Amino acid sequence: MSTYQQLHITPETLLRAYRLGLFPMGESARDPTIYWVDPEKRGVIPLANFHVPRSVKKILRRKPFSISVDQNFYGVLQACANKTLDRPNTWINSEIIELYMELYESGNAHSVECWSDGELIGGLYGVTIGAAFFGESMCSVAPDSSKVALVHLVERLRLGGFRLLDTQFVTDHLRRFGAVEISREDYLRLLTAALSREANFYSFDIVEGNGSIVTEGTLAEAAGE
Repeated sequence: MSTYQQLHITPETLLRAYRLGLFPMGESARDPTIYWVDPEKRGVIPLANFHVPRSVKKILRRKPFSISVDQNFYGVLQACANKTLDRPNTWINSEIIELYMELYESGNAHSVECWSDGELIGGLYGVTIGAAFFGESMCSVAPDSSKVALVHLVERLRLGGFRLLDTQFVTDHLRRFGAVEISREDYLRLLTAALSREANFYSFDIVEGNGSIVTEGTLAEAAGE
């Protein structure tokens, strides 16, 4: 895996890096240094082969959460940056937070939020360019909330005409949903194709006709229930 250090970057530089196949990571939450990462193996979830595990389908049938989009981007970003028992260290530093807030304000970054009784209890965020969604991080304050957010994200990307869901790396958790590792060369081919097309992150809301708030009933249908 290749890494390249840069002490200060702009949102425009960040978008150019994504187009080249790079993504940023901080050394730690307390260190403002940002590194460009260019792994030999890249994680992606093929949208056509997305798999919803049986246990997640059961969660969707219970309808435990409400879902919103781009309603609390900062809250999701901060929750992803927070330390937890399972994640004592985090790579999301103050520079990362500032950069992605600027991308959100310009319409290039989006969040999916899970709510329960008016409280934000999980979600995910990432960056969109063309027909590519670059997933950055997920968080679960309540169990399973990030899984529900991922199911919603994939259905939204499918309806919006997206061609690439980049997960950066592959974890055992993401493998359950169909994530695979591909070579840098294969990834760049997929990336080039996705960047040459247009997609609409909000087509889901138009199709559903219910604004940016949806329920797990909708997600259960997407999961084939």
